[in-house]
Amino acid sequence: MDLSSPLDPQTIRQLRQDHDTLRDRDFAAQFQITEAQLVAAYVGHGVTPIAAEIDAIFPRLADLGEVMALTRNDACVIEKIGHYSGYHPGKHAAMVLNPDIDLRLFPRHFISAFAVERSYDGGGIRRSLQFFDAAGDAVHKVHLRPASDLAAWDSLLADLALSDPSDQLEVAPRQAPEPARADPDKAALLRTGWAKMTDTHQFRKLTGDLKMNRLGAYRLAGAPLACPLAPSAVDTALQAIQDTGTEVMIFVGNPGCIQIHTGPVKNLRRMGPWQNILDPGFDLHLRLDYLTEVWAVNKPTKRGAAVSLEAFDAEGRVILQIFGHRDETGDHRHAWEEIVAALPAPDEATCAQVVPAAEVTQ
Repeated sequence: MDLSSPLDPQTIRQLRQDHDTLRDRDFAAQFQITEAQLVAAYVGHGVTPIAAEIDAIFPRLADLGEVMALTRNDACVIEKIGHYSGYHPGKHAAMVLNPDIDLRLFPRHFISAFAVERSYDGGGIRRSLQFFDAAGDAVHKVHLRPASDLAAWDSLLADLALSDPSDQLEVAPRQAPEPARADPDKAALLRTGWAKMTDTHQFRKLTGDLKMNRLGAYRLAGAPLACPLAPSAVDTALQAIQDTGTEVMIFVGNPGCIQIHTGPVKNLRRMGPWQNILDPGFDLHLRLDYLTEVWAVNKPTKRGAAVSLEAFDAEGRVILQIFGHRDETGDHRHAWEEIVAALPAPDEATCAQVVPAAEVTQ
């Protein structure tokens, strides 16, 4: 088939019917469209475009009751079951904050949104809200479950459906990932500023002021602030988290949304290149073969060192981050630090000493 010109919605629907075993994301890639354009092709066929205004949508998601929240990037998918209570608006960053569904939302990336109703074998209907960025890539999805409130779903669609729906969607070119960026002449400033941090959120401002990005700063700072690890370290860490019962915070996201799991990892199941966490209310699917660069990172805070394991793909994009968890019922950070200290480095050594960054000068 000639794919040199854009496919019309009718053709997309016919092709989708002929390739119904493919996942949406894989179908879109195969036929050189975006996932958002695939969804839009079904407007009038079970899909309703809605206003992509998160301050209008997200406060009402709690009314749906129990749902599943899904966020992904090319290498990792995170799914959590819960309620969308605790929405906090923000011009540049918003949050959904509760023990089950924990999100950081960046509104400028929410460009199009759709309410999707799909029939499946057995006569049922699957319902979801799907949000996409300017390039047509998925930012976040909300999947209804059997216990969800359908009256709240109908009300949301009635109030937020666009008045002039179209089954065609224009998308912008994807933005190329930013490569690692650092200035060797500012290495001392980076290390000094890093050691003076009192909160992990200060790291972004520090690197921004120095015209660096996350990966570039890690490469420049080096151990003991940032220690390179073998790509296999992520799987080794997940196995250790499961075996020890250590509670962690796992961050998975894309430029528009970061979703966080807090708690233990109980059931790992490897399937080909995928390592999967299949826990009650929490699934994670990670492509181990996409892990290219992995770092053990140490940042000082007022409550002690925040040690993280951070994985990047071949283009320098963050795949996931893992931190030790601490709350009023327990502090798992020391157990997490012991796990990180034993992880394999590229030269078959280990980051044997996790030194609190506040103790490091230059």
